[in-house]
Amino acid sequence: MSDPRKMTAPGGPGGSSAGRTGAGSIPVEGLGAGGELWGILAEFQTVDLLLAAAEQVRDAGFKHWDAHAPFPVHGLNDAMGIRQTRLPLLVLGGGLTGGSLALLMQWWMNAVNYKYLISGKPFFSVPANIPIVFELTVLFAALSAFGGMLAFNNLPRFHHPLFRSERFRRTTQDRFFISIEARDPKFKAGPVREFLECLGSTHIELVEED
Repeated sequence: MSDPRKMTAPGGPGGSSAGRTGAGSIPVEGLGAGGELWGILAEFQTVDLLLAAAEQVRDAGFKHWDAHAPFPVHGLNDAMGIRQTRLPLLVLGGGLTGGSLALLMQWWMNAVNYKYLISGKPFFSVPANIPIVFELTVLFAALSAFGGMLAFNNLPRFHHPLFRSERFRRTTQDRFFISIEARDPKFKAGPVREFLECLGSTHIELVEED
């Protein structure tokens, strides 16, 4: 088997047609009649092959792709080039917004809209309003985290084209996969299929849209 770390990225015009067996002996499943291509799914048997292939796909410049494993794989995020999530910034913004709105709300109610003098105390005092500020800070931060997580992961999504694949079910057992979507600017079915074959995959599948 060729060293996947020495493979080059796909390039040039589209290659061989969908549904054929590749240049080697790797099985390739094709599209049904009239099916629209969602992407290509490549199967790998070991963690090392998955990590090496992920590095090559990352270095090839693909943007719309993913790696799938039955358990957390140490180093996979780095191999895929995944950037630090922006979710903490969203949570921080939500918390600051909630705290500021709580303080503004209580100031307006107690010091402007409905002044009520109690034993000579000031109409507005920050220490007296801390509990509500704390509650709304936590509430807005939690809602931002929940909503941001759903938005960044394109959820809720009740079905995915990969669920059509019978072999993909083994990603919860003992197999590892890399999927590259057809919407990727660098995607061309023939060259991408040949590229994945050279990375050590044991099976290639062309996945249809829903």
